[in-house]
Amino acid sequence: MTRRVIFLAILCQLFLVAGQIFLKRGMRQTPAPQPRRRVARDLALGIALQAVWFFIWINLLEREDLSRIFPFEGLNPVLLVVVAWLVLKERVSIHTALGVLLICGGIFLASGS
Repeated sequence: MTRRVIFLAILCQLFLVAGQIFLKRGMRQTPAPQPRRRVARDLALGIALQAVWFFIWINLLEREDLSRIFPFEGLNPVLLVVVAWLVLKERVSIHTALGVLLICGGIFLASGS
């Protein structure tokens, strides 16, 4: 696997996580009296970021073996937990942290073969 493919696979996951964070921010604001512009901006940005994820992923699927790039999908929950903790100030339970560690171990094992 080339550095370019690894870079694109990781970038792909970053776009997916960023899109999910913006969608969450936008949806969290809807019941509160937030400016509609801000909600619309967050939702539109979330959709746009996930569209970029989709097109990068489709490109990777076209050019690479699925068995080689799919382990990078395991980064999604790890990155999402970390970013939600940092950006959205969500609590991370010990069970979640252990799950993230197990996922990291699985990614390590899958990428080594």
